Amino acid sequence: MKTFLAVYIGRPNPDQSGEDFRRDNPQKVAEGMAAWGKWMTDHAAAVVVPGGPLGKTKAASAKGVSDVRNALTGFTIVQAESHEAAVKMFLNHPHYTHFPGESVEVMEVLPIPGA
Repeated sequence: MKTFLAVYIGRPNPDQSGEDFRRDNPQKVAEGMAAWGKWMTDHAAAVVVPGGPLGKTKAASAKGVSDVRNALTGFTIVQAESHEAAVKMFLNHPHYTHFPGESVEVMEVLPIPGA
């Protein structure tokens, strides 16, 4: 079994925060969370870390620490036999069928070289 990181992508809307979306769309959020719960139950055997939503981002670099914006909105870690099998778990995922999400990007977590 291989391990995969699934990253939920959604373009930031400068006019609406996640809190605004939840406040303004309670029915849509309730339906989305029910769908999310079903997805988690349906894939429980493959989910290693349920993950969750991501908040504001800070970046560390040689220049110091800065506030940055990106399109990452959440993550989940799953196990599957192959990359293809892992990504297929996210077809019709509630992230983009019920929420204003754009996609789910899935990448294999590789072993640390020399470890």
